This record gives sequence, C-alpha cells and structure tokens, in this order.
Amino acid sequence: MSEQKVDTSTIINNGLKAYEEKLQEKERQEKEKRKKWIVNYALFLIVTAIIVYIFPSTNQFKYAYALGEHWGYEALEAPIDFPILKTEDELKKDYNDLLKQYYTPYFHTDTEIINKIEERFTKGSKSNESRYGEDYTLYIKDAIKKVCDEGIISNKDNDDIERIGITKLKILVTPKDNKEDNYYVETDIKKIRTEKEAYNYIIENVPNNLERKIVKQFNINEYLRPTLVIDEEQSALSKKEATMSMSRDKGKIEYGRKIVERGEIITNETFQLLESLKYELENSQQDVSTQARAGQAICVLCILTALFLYFVLFRDFYLTKRRMIFVLGMVVGMCALTAYVTNLSYNMKELTVYIIPYAIVPITISTFFDTRSALFSHLATVLICSLIAPHEFEFLLLQILIGMICISTLKKFYQRSQLFKTVGIIASIYIITYLGLVLTHAAGWDDNDTMVLISFLINAGLLLFSYPLIFVFEKLFNFTSDITLVELTNSNNPLLRQFSEVAPGSFQHSLQVSNLASDAADHIGCNALLARAGALYHDIGKMANAIYFTENQNGYNPHSKLTALESVKIITNHVSDGLIIARKNGLPQQIQKFIESHHGKNPVRYFYNTYCNEHPDEEVDIKEFSYKGQLPTSKEEAVVMICDTVEAASRSLDTYTDEKINNLIEGLVAVQLKDGAFADAPITLKEIEDVKTILKEKLKNLYHTRIRYPELNKKKD
Repeated sequence: MSEQKVDTSTIINNGLKAYEEKLQEKERQEKEKRKKWIVNYALFLIVTAIIVYIFPSTNQFKYAYALGEHWGYEALEAPIDFPILKTEDELKKDYNDLLKQYYTPYFHTDTEIINKIEERFTKGSKSNESRYGEDYTLYIKDAIKKVCDEGIISNKDNDDIERIGITKLKILVTPKDNKEDNYYVETDIKKIRTEKEAYNYIIENVPNNLERKIVKQFNINEYLRPTLVIDEEQSALSKKEATMSMSRDKGKIEYGRKIVERGEIITNETFQLLESLKYELENSQQDVSTQARAGQAICVLCILTALFLYFVLFRDFYLTKRRMIFVLGMVVGMCALTAYVTNLSYNMKELTVYIIPYAIVPITISTFFDTRSALFSHLATVLICSLIAPHEFEFLLLQILIGMICISTLKKFYQRSQLFKTVGIIASIYIITYLGLVLTHAAGWDDNDTMVLISFLINAGLLLFSYPLIFVFEKLFNFTSDITLVELTNSNNPLLRQFSEVAPGSFQHSLQVSNLASDAADHIGCNALLARAGALYHDIGKMANAIYFTENQNGYNPHSKLTALESVKIITNHVSDGLIIARKNGLPQQIQKFIESHHGKNPVRYFYNTYCNEHPDEEVDIKEFSYKGQLPTSKEEAVVMICDTVEAASRSLDTYTDEKINNLIEGLVAVQLKDGAFADAPITLKEIEDVKTILKEKLKNLYHTRIRYPELNKKKD
C-alpha cells in the first residue's frame, strides 16, 4: 500500500515537473518571438525615418483639375499667401503694351553690304548702259545709294516692329572723320524701307526724261539687300528695361481664404487661382513645414505598421532580418525613385511618375515569398508613393489595379515567356484604364496625356529587367526562385545525372518521393515545385557510400561484415555527406534544408533493434542510433519527410493490398507524430491527414494488381 502511494506521488510529481518544463519552454518561445517582433519593428521604424527623409523637401500641388470640371476633392483653402497670376493672354497684352510704349530697337548700318550692292550694280548694268545710255545707270545708281543710306530693313525685323506697334528706332552713326565716338540717332520708322518698298521708291521717282519701263529692265530688285542690321545685345537690353516694370500678378490671396468648394464647377477665375497656387508651391522652393513632416511620418508609420502586422499575424516565418531587409528595401527604393522623378518632372514636364515600373515589387516578392505577401507589400509601397506622386487618386487606381493583374498573371513564374505576356497585359491595362479616366474627366486629350501613354510603354519595357533582377536578388539575399527550382528539377542537371549513375536505386527512390511530395504539397496548398526539388536532392549524400544502401545493392550486403554501430554511422552520415555535396555544387539553402531535415532526429530502428537484441542486458542510448539532422521547419520539408518514409517502407511489403497500404501509412505517420517530428513545422493535423489520403491513393495506383495475359495455345498438327 505504501509502495503504491510512493509510486502515485512520484508519478504526480513527474507530471507536474513535465508540465512546468512545458510552461517554461512555452514562455521561452514567447520571449524569443516577442524579441524577434521588436527587432523587426525597429527595422520598420528606421525605414519610416528614411522614407520621410526621402520625401520632397518643398511643397507640392497634388490636385488634378480641368476647366469646366467639378472639383472632386474637399473644399480647398489657401495654405499660404500667394499672388494671383495673370493669364497668358493678359501677360502677352501687358508685355506688348510696355514694348510699344518704352521699347526702341537698335540697328547699325552695314557699309560692306552697301559697297557690294554698288559694285554688283556697276558690273551688272554695263550691257543695259550701252543699250539705253548713261542717264539710266546714273539715276539708278544715285537712287540705290539714297535708299541704302536711309536704310533698308529686312522683312522679318519690319514685321516684328509692326506687330509691336513701334514708331521709332535708333541707328548707329559713325562720324566720317572718326574724331567723335559713335552715337545712335533716333529715326522715324516711316523713313526706313523694306527691299520691296525701296524698289517701289526707285521705280516711282523716275525723272520725266527717263522711261519707267526701261528702268524696270535693269532688274534693280536683284541688287537690293537689307543694309540695317539689328543690334541684338543693345535691343535685348532695351527690351528688358522696357518690360522690367511688368508684373506677373494681378492681386493676392491670403492664407486661409477659400479657393474652391467640393463639387464646384471650375470657372476661368477659379482655374487661374488654382494655377497660381500650383505655380507658387512648385517654384517658391518653400520648405515643408514641421507639421507637414510630422503628418507624413504618421502616415508612413501607419502604412508600414499595417504591413508589419500582416507578417506577424499571417507570415510569422518570414520575419527574419534578411527577408525584411529585402521587402523594406524594395519599398524604400520605389519611394526614392518616385521622389526623384517627381522633382525632375517640375522642370521636365514630359516626365511622369508612370515611367517607374512599380510592378517589379509584386513580381519579385511573389517569386521569393507568396502572392499574398506580394500584394500587401505592393499596396504598402504605392500607398506611401501616393503621398509623393501628383494626382494620388489616379496614381493609386492605376498602380493597385496593375499589382492585382500582375499577381494574377504571374502566380507561378516558371518560364521567361510568362514575363513577356504579363508585361504586354500590364501595358494594355495601363493604357485602357487611363483612357477611361480621361473619358471620365471629360477634359479632352492633350500633349500631357500623350506623354503619359509613352511613359506606360517605357514602364512596360523596364519591367523586362525584373528577370535579371530576380537573379541578382537570389545571389544577394540567398533566395530561391521558382525559375531556379525548375532548372534544378531538370533531369539533365549535372548533379542529378551523376546521382543516377552512382546511386541508381537511391535516384529512383528520390524520383518516386518527388512525385508523391509534389502531389501532396499541391493538395495542401504549399509550394509543390519546392517539394519536388527538395525530394530529388534529399538523398544525394548516398553517393558517398552508395553500396551501403539497400536500394543500390545487387545481392551483396556490406553491412554483414560490420557491427550495428558501424553501420549506423555510415547510414546517418549520408545527411552530412549530402550537405557537403550540396554546398560544393552550389545548391540553394532551401534545398539543403531538405537534406538536413528529411530524417530529422529519428533513430535508425533496424540497427537499433538489432543491437538491442544482440545486447539484451546493456542499457542502449537511442541517440547513438539516431540522425543528427534538424526537424522540418516548413510544410514542404514535413511533406518530404512523410513521403520519404512511406515510399521507402512501402518497398518492404510482401503484398500490396489496400488494407496493408493504409495500415503502413497510418502507422508510420503516427510514430512520427509521437516522436514530435513536426513540432517545428507549421503544418496542421488536417493537412497531415490530407497528405496521408493522397499517399494512400498514389501508392494504391502505383502498386495496383495487373492482369495476367493468357498464353497462346500451340496449334496441333
């Protein structure tokens, strides 16, 4: 009775101790998890500060509007004092009025041209002089000299003067004796002639003793050229002085005054007020206020916190420093590009933010993470960029739509052709959606809309660089893309070819496991391609000692000459040998995890049982007969562990009935669950049940009973 009490109390104490150890372990895990969250959130805070620092330092005008449209935003009040700018027509009228009143163009006489005119006429008129007499040439020569001395102006300069309405101009005079300095003489514009007017003057003033029709035969218009050359520097200075007093504004709007109400139709007056405010904000270079900076910081922090909460609640296994640096680096990079292009666009009006390929974010993140994480990351990126980019509603509509389309069309990025198709679809969606916005606003098409469409095409072209960019990110962050997994699962891969030659039985086993694992992984919604690749390489360590594994033996078993402990060492070493081979051949870290975890810490029960039977009186430490690997940390690794165990064990069945296959799978998985093989993997019991169901179906199909073909009876003679 006392022994029973002692035993009972001991059991209770052991149970309490085990419970306390579990609580302590759980508390330790919770502390580590909280520490991981704090470290990662600190990274998000640092990125918030970087993004706010990247934001443009000057005020921006981010509203989209057009004359005759309704104001689609909240009521707008003047954020600063600003002048009301005159319209282009008003500025042009004021400018011309000032030029007409105060501007005087400056010219100088080109004596070389006058001399050339006289020389050319003297040479060209000899034939006519001998024919009609000297009186004609003397008159024309004197008339040409007169109009040249008075001044001949070019048609262009004359048109400019007439357009402005100037009546006076100044001509530089050079004294003949050169004893005095040059000076300008103001001359009435009426005394200055164009080439045509000079020709008409000579023809109309022919003396009575000469015939006008004979004078015309001298082709005087061939010799007449402008003799007055405008002095660009002096005239520009005069024009500057004349317009110096011109004002660009016609009034002032004080801070806080209401400019436009929500839904109000934008009239000419309101439109000019909006244009004036936009010009003032974009050209005044006034620094963003501390209040505005604080508001930007709050908005960015809220957006990044939402992204952080997504990873905490739904993708906790992605919360590693390496992965978060990658995601946040993409966000910061896009914000920096947006700020840079936005600043450039103030001076280069043909440049728009739509030239930036924002779809690179969901393309790359979905390649290395998953589509849901890619969508959340893209949403966070464009929401922050909308605080920088002009016309935020239009910007958000286009970018969110493109992100959704991109993720839908590139769900599984296996081939380069998929990227080209996606780029074509993205360009089409951009253009069609923008045309819809233009029709919605009913503002008509202009040059800016044409530049936006060109930006969409450039954007699509830049998206093609995401393919080499994925390769760069793979190397920088040690990621594995689906493209790389496709290459690794190619049977012509040099390492797989070597595997099939050195250890053909193990290779065939790996092929079977890869088929089972990919089907099971696809059924429970995880990465089937990763499971296939991991299963193909999980046993490559057997190449080091292929003959020691049953599937590679051909009638001879070398274990017969070894002790159980020696055999166990060779068997378990195929994990460490596999890791050495994997590193030597540059296999990705994700694939190496399958090699390390496909047996976990499970014992090699055949040799353990053999040793225990041979040494019945010895206390045997099962750890000496166990693998030194790691437990699976992902669903894919857990699936490969189950499939590897089941496929290998299924070969030992003497007959393949439904009952035996079911019992085999149920028993093997039950042992793995009991040993805690899936303690570190995020796989649920429901998913394990689904995996078992798939394996039962596949193995039954694989080992189904075949029909015996009847033999052909020999014909009797």
